[in-house]
Amino acid sequence: MGRWLWLSGLVLVLDQLTKRWADAQLVLHQPKALTPFLSLALAYNRGAAFSLLSDQGGWQRWLFVALAAAASLGILIWILRLGRRDHLIAAALALILGGALGNLTDRLLLGYVVDFIDFQFRSLGGWPGFTPDGHWPAFNLADSAIDLGAVLLVIDALRPRRAPH
Repeated sequence: MGRWLWLSGLVLVLDQLTKRWADAQLVLHQPKALTPFLSLALAYNRGAAFSLLSDQGGWQRWLFVALAAAASLGILIWILRLGRRDHLIAAALALILGGALGNLTDRLLLGYVVDFIDFQFRSLGGWPGFTPDGHWPAFNLADSAIDLGAVLLVIDALRPRRAPH
């Protein structure tokens, strides 16, 4: 199933292109509203998801680099060992791998992950993950690919299986 690695490469390239565009075109922490609920807001995340550990002294960068590298290697091995009929799992893992490599590239080259997509739903303020004013933490294309891959893995896990012949 290594033929699915093109998808990882595509995610990686698009992620890096969009992050470089955002870094060149946007001003740090100054959102540009596109719709009432979507803005482009440049942010640098030195932590993990939801900026976890971002306020530490810098050691977390190398922890996240090591975790992302190990996870990427494990996912690559998993993809290469899939059967010919495991298309949905292969696509899901390829998306996750591309996203992981996109954020890993940022951490290695910049020391932080570039985020720039900002959703705001005032009516959801107080929901898990949303700030009291209704903001979801800024994210990027790599994060979206990882999330989509995770959803596809759940869908695959919930699909009924055919009995082997």
